[in-house]
Amino acid sequence: MRRVLTRTTPVYVAGHTGLAGSACLRLLRRRGFSRLITATSAELDLRDRAATKEFLGRHRPEVVVAAAARVGGIAANAAAPAEFLSDNLRIQLSLLDAARELRLPRLLFLGSSCVYPRDCPQPIRESALLSGPLEPTNEAYAIAKIAGLVHVRSVRREDGLPWISAMPTNLYGPGDRFDAERAHVLPALLRKFHEAVRTGADTVEVWGTGRPRREFLHADDLAAACLALLQHYDDDEPVNVGTGEDIAIAGLARLIAETTGFTGEVRFDPSRPDGTPRKLLDVGRVRALGWRPAIGLREGLASTYDWFVRHQEVVV
Repeated sequence: MRRVLTRTTPVYVAGHTGLAGSACLRLLRRRGFSRLITATSAELDLRDRAATKEFLGRHRPEVVVAAAARVGGIAANAAAPAEFLSDNLRIQLSLLDAARELRLPRLLFLGSSCVYPRDCPQPIRESALLSGPLEPTNEAYAIAKIAGLVHVRSVRREDGLPWISAMPTNLYGPGDRFDAERAHVLPALLRKFHEAVRTGADTVEVWGTGRPRREFLHADDLAAACLALLQHYDDDEPVNVGTGEDIAIAGLARLIAETTGFTGEVRFDPSRPDGTPRKLLDVGRVRALGWRPAIGLREGLASTYDWFVRHQEVVV
């Protein structure tokens, strides 16, 4: 029987400075959790197995939120696939192996919707995992995340520890990376349209055809889903976390143009990769727990853009 999560439960948020981890930390603080454990990458390199085990052994968290990862958009994944594979495998092995050796009672591993095959039926059910070829542009990252999902399931089956996994859809929100070359599509476009307005440019170029469809989830909604899963879910099947709605990249570009005040021309560059044609998650399992996203895309874009404008000197 797993322990009940209370406000005095020691919780370690791995990757607390990233988009997902920082949202989880904000929510836990708002909910009054008083024993939160964090470490920056300068304080703890999670690729270092010995250091990771020493840290976990010293702090003994009862809950681990495994949100630490090397992440990036299509350009970043294409430029450094070996680094994405190696860094993420090492982070996961260090963290999960140490947590297993110490028999830490509860762990939530955050995967990604990119683990699913490129051409699986929509909306994507959790059972589609490992049912077909991956999208080549993020294959290395996806394989690392798949390894993490299988690792969690294997620990459950071999050791009986109530660890769980979640597969979030495309995330955005405050604390995101807005670098045009390394960011995911939404923050990269926010920055690109902002710069066009700032410089008075007449056009903005968007990678690809604009036809692929994507689902976007605000990081604060993901954090609420993570807490719901930690409180109510205990099964070896990973759980999709998304909105259940998607939008074409062309439609997203129009929304971002409205958000930033850009009134010029949007040009699509079909010589650039589109990535997966569509990636919409079936979210029936997480909704059965009572969770629903609370932040609509238009509202989330406005608040994220406001955050970006106020923190440009930090994120550019």
